[in-house]
Amino acid sequence: MKGRMIVLDHVGGREAAALLVDGVLQDLMIDDEGIPRPGAIFRAICDRPLKGQGGMMLRLPEGDTAFLRQGKGLAPGQAILVQVTGYADDGKAIPVTDRVLFKSRYSIVTPGKLGINVSRQIKEEDVRERLLTCAHDAGVSDGFGLILRSSCEGASDDDICEDIAAMDALAVAIMADTSGEAEMLTEGDGPHSLAWREWVEPAEVVTDTGGFEDHGVLDQIESVSDPRVPLDASAFMYVEPTHALIAVDVNTGGDTSPASSLKANLSACKALPRALRLRGLGGQIVIDMAPMPKTMRKQIESAMRSAFRADIIETALVGWTPLGHFELQRKRERLPIPIGVA
Repeated sequence: MKGRMIVLDHVGGREAAALLVDGVLQDLMIDDEGIPRPGAIFRAICDRPLKGQGGMMLRLPEGDTAFLRQGKGLAPGQAILVQVTGYADDGKAIPVTDRVLFKSRYSIVTPGKLGINVSRQIKEEDVRERLLTCAHDAGVSDGFGLILRSSCEGASDDDICEDIAAMDALAVAIMADTSGEAEMLTEGDGPHSLAWREWVEPAEVVTDTGGFEDHGVLDQIESVSDPRVPLDASAFMYVEPTHALIAVDVNTGGDTSPASSLKANLSACKALPRALRLRGLGGQIVIDMAPMPKTMRKQIESAMRSAFRADIIETALVGWTPLGHFELQRKRERLPIPIGVA
């Protein structure tokens, strides 16, 4: 099975989307009903400030609570529009931001941030000029800015203008709805909508019921429950979530050659983004590399940056600890895939 394929189906009654490249599962999204999705927009009510942290606890519908990191100037009882930024740890408040964005396949409307910008990934000047002209022709409402995403590069002007108009109309309606009790105003995109929005490269799209079984997705999901991830040659790594962090342990296996540690660590850098995506893991990540001299650290850092550059989930490379571990901070945009979900 060659090429890219997007399979839209359901797993355990939940909406799901899978991205296959040459038959190998590269990304997986499974919905979880009852939990606010990242991107959902709420009218929230300020509850109480957190002294010393500068944040504000917010009330959401159905008794849920949210945490806004920057609560300066807000007062208890005040209504505010916020957007969910990720999933919360068990027992913690839902993380939100007051910098609401309206994101679609081709455009992002940015209330309060004026200006029209084109993704830096689009390099050709004639293409950038065409997109800027298209954006100015479509326009957005007063007080809004606009970002044209990299997916615009191969899109038609009509599709881009239609996308901008839809996001602008949604932004106008939501940003005007600021008074009242706590309420969910948009529920955020589910896996099928996210697949359309984020997996923009040409691909065969399968929507038939049972597509996951027909194309071997269920078998590959089952293998994700194994923390052991094979690497090049005989090397392997373990990717295991704990209550505090995600622990990654890199091993050379049976390779005893002088370059075995470097080869294993470089292979781990390349494989780690996919391993984290498929398992839905985020937060603090600590990597215990195979033993190597400090002189090789620059090479590992470069490989790590290259590997995560193409990943759609925001990941910060924090650096080395005194004990020689490498740390990452990854946004919690996915829920961990439960064992036995298939």
